[in-house]
Amino acid sequence: MSEPPEFRIGQRVHSAADSRRIGTVKYSGPVEGYSGKWVGVDWDNGDGKHDGSLNGVRYFHSKSEKSASFVRPHNLSAGITLLQALEIRYKSISTKEEEDEMYVFSASNRRVSVQLLGKDKIQDKLSRFEELAGASLSYLGVSSSGPPCQISVTVPNLKELDLTGNLLSDWKEVGAICEGLPALVALNLTHNLMAHDIMRLPQLRNIRVLVLNNTGIKWMQVEMLKCSLPAIEELHLMGNNLNAITPPSSDTVQGFDSLRILNLEDNCIADWNEILKLCQLKSLEQLHLNKNSINHLWYPEYDTVNDQLSCESAENSYRPFQNLHCLLLGGNNIEDLASVDSLNSFPHLKDIRLSENQIADPSKGGLPRFVLIARLAQVKVLNGSEVSCRERKDSEIRYVRLVMSKLHDRPEEIMRLHPRFLELKEFHGIEDEKPSTGAAGLQKMASGLISITLKCVGASMGEKPPLTKKLPAATTVGKLKILCESFFKLKSVKPVLFLEEEGSPLPTLLDDDMATLIDVGVGNESTILVDEES
Repeated sequence: MSEPPEFRIGQRVHSAADSRRIGTVKYSGPVEGYSGKWVGVDWDNGDGKHDGSLNGVRYFHSKSEKSASFVRPHNLSAGITLLQALEIRYKSISTKEEEDEMYVFSASNRRVSVQLLGKDKIQDKLSRFEELAGASLSYLGVSSSGPPCQISVTVPNLKELDLTGNLLSDWKEVGAICEGLPALVALNLTHNLMAHDIMRLPQLRNIRVLVLNNTGIKWMQVEMLKCSLPAIEELHLMGNNLNAITPPSSDTVQGFDSLRILNLEDNCIADWNEILKLCQLKSLEQLHLNKNSINHLWYPEYDTVNDQLSCESAENSYRPFQNLHCLLLGGNNIEDLASVDSLNSFPHLKDIRLSENQIADPSKGGLPRFVLIARLAQVKVLNGSEVSCRERKDSEIRYVRLVMSKLHDRPEEIMRLHPRFLELKEFHGIEDEKPSTGAAGLQKMASGLISITLKCVGASMGEKPPLTKKLPAATTVGKLKILCESFFKLKSVKPVLFLEEEGSPLPTLLDDDMATLIDVGVGNESTILVDEES
C-alpha cells in the first residue's frame, strides 16, 4: 500500500473528487479522537464544517466560522503540471457528461446545449499542440509548470493562456510557465491565490495582458511586478479588496509606460485621492472603477500634482490623466453635482459610466439621462450607450428649458448650479421668456406645448394603438395619468407611467404625481409607456 501524500502548511489543494473545490492547507497531523493522519483545509468557497477547532481543541484558525474541515490525505490533490493539464484538456476525448456541460444561457436564462460543428476536425487540430495559439485550462488543478524546455517544445506558438481557478501560488512557477512560452502575450490567473513574495519573477518581456482578478494581490505586489512587465498594456485587478494605491517612493504611480487599461472594479476604494495617484500614467486610456465605494471625485490641478512630485519626476510630469478617454464609475456612492461637472475637466474623456450611483438614478432624486448629457460636454458614450448628435442637441435644449422654468428669476443660482447653462443657451439660440398677456399670452401657451407619444403596455389593457398628443409642458404626472384613463378608456385600471429614453436600457418610473412633465425630463417627441399597477 502506497504512502499517503505529504502536504505542507500554506499549500494550495483541491478535493480529489472536485477540482473546483479549492482550499489552503492550514494543518497536517493527528486529530484527537480519530485515528491516522488528517489535513486541515480552509476552503475558498467557505463551505466547511468548523473554524479550525474540533471538540474544544484548536488546530488552526480559518477565515470564517464554517470554512474549514479535516480531510484524509488521499482525498486531496496537490495538483498537476501545465503539460499534464494540456494533455487532459486537448488530447483526451470528451465524455458524454463533459459534452452535456457545454452550454450557454439564453435570453430567458435557460441552458442551451452547444453543438460543435466539425468537432472531430477541431479536436484533431487542437491535439496538434504546435498549432495551438490559445489554451483554456481553468479549474484543472494546475500547480506547477513542469520542465520549461519541454513546454516550449510542446506548445511553441501559444499566445493566450487561461489558468483561472487553479492551484498556482508561487510566482516562481508563473515565471517558469512564461519563460517556457516565448510567444505568450496574455495570461489569466484569476482565482489563483498568489503569494505576496514576488522576488524570484524573471523579466516577462512579451506579456501584454495580465489578469489577476481575485488573487489576493495588493498594490505593493503590483509595484513589485512592474519591473518584470516592461510591455504590459492591460492589467486587471478586480475583486482583491484593494482600498489604497501605495507607490513606494512618490505620491503618484510611476512607470507602466505602456499601460492602456487598468481594471480596479469590485474593490474597496473610497477615497478619490487614491485614484489621483494614477494620474501620471501617461498611456492610460481606460480606467475601470465600477463597484467601489467612491462618493466624490474631482480633477486635480496640474500645479498641485507637480508640487507633490520629486524634482526629477516633476521635470518629466504630464497633464493629469492626459490620455484617459474611458472612465467607468458605475455602482459607487456618487451623489453630488460637482463630481459630475468635474468630469468636463479631463482633457480627452469621452466614455463615462455613472449608472447605479444616486446622482444618476432619477428614482432617488438623481439626474435623468438628458441632464447628464447636457452637463457633460464631451461625452460620446454614457452608461454604455452612444450619444448621437440628435440626442445631444435634444438633451441640451430640454436641459436649458428645464433650468429656465425653475430658476428664471435667480441668475446667481443658475450660474452656481448649472455651469454650462449660459453656454448652451447661447449656442442653441434660446431666448428668455417674456411676460405676456392677451393674444401673445395664448401664443406663449401654445409654444409651451410638447408632443408626446403614449403607448399602452399593460397586460390587461389589450392591444391599443399608440397615441400622439400635444400637452402643456406644465402638465403634472398625476394629471397625465387621468388623461390616459380617458384617452385609452381604462376602467378599473390605475395607470403607471414610465419615460422611455433613447440610450437608456430601462424606462424611468414617473412616480411623483405633483411633478410637471418638464420636471421629470419629458420633452418634445418623448415616449411614455402606460402600464398598470401590479
